Amino acid sequence: MYLSYYGLEFNPFDKDIETKYAFETEDFKILKNRLNYIKDNKTMALITGNPGMGKTFAIRNFLNDLNQNLYKVIYICMSTVTTYEFYKQLCYELGIEPPFKKIDMFKEIQQRIISLSKDKKINLIIVLDEAQYLKNEILNDLKILLNFDLDSKNYVTLILVGQPILNSILRRNIFEALNQRITVSYNMNGINKDELKEYINSRISLAHGNNGIFNEQAIEAIFNACSGSLRIVNNIITKSFIIGKSKDTMTIDSNIILEAVNELSLG
Repeated sequence: MYLSYYGLEFNPFDKDIETKYAFETEDFKILKNRLNYIKDNKTMALITGNPGMGKTFAIRNFLNDLNQNLYKVIYICMSTVTTYEFYKQLCYELGIEPPFKKIDMFKEIQQRIISLSKDKKINLIIVLDEAQYLKNEILNDLKILLNFDLDSKNYVTLILVGQPILNSILRRNIFEALNQRITVSYNMNGINKDELKEYINSRISLAHGNNGIFNEQAIEAIFNACSGSLRIVNNIITKSFIIGKSKDTMTIDSNIILEAVNELSLG
């Protein structure tokens, strides 16, 4: 087993790592602060970043820290659904038996949101992941769905998460009203070189391994290949463990990293 060969009790670079072991990059810290702001102010946020930058993991970490007695979370990643299907999904998540007509679903959704806030003192947070794929009709409806008491009250926190193209989409004239509701916007830049070395060492220590498995040239090669993406970092490192063991070497150098990168690109 390649993990035990390097003295690791488990793979600390696996995507299923518990959120309590989150490595806090500068990106992560900034995003967490901004998410806490919108949580307390019941407003709308736009979080973007290229694939693998850690958007979903950061959101998951934020949501896991919430008091379940005070917050209700609706997470939707079915971004290619029709407008009708989107409303049905919201109904199900809110415990509503979806009426036949969209207008009736709309009314019941708003009533349930108001009831959660006023009667049960529960704050609702809706997260729409991969939002760059949302249909124009859904994006247009969001501004109406979030209009309460003649637009004088905020009863829900909405977080749109997606790739950077989502910024361009929301700048279109047809989405101006929705765009104006966004009070927090952040684009994740990815991990930097100093953070990468600290990240690798902290992950290895977490799995009770010994630091020094990766030499400086290997870390440099990983950084050059990852484009700031922690997902790519994790994939490269996992592949390099397998290659390193096959070569019977305890030290992973830049040659092994380049071989790992080539194998991943071919795969």
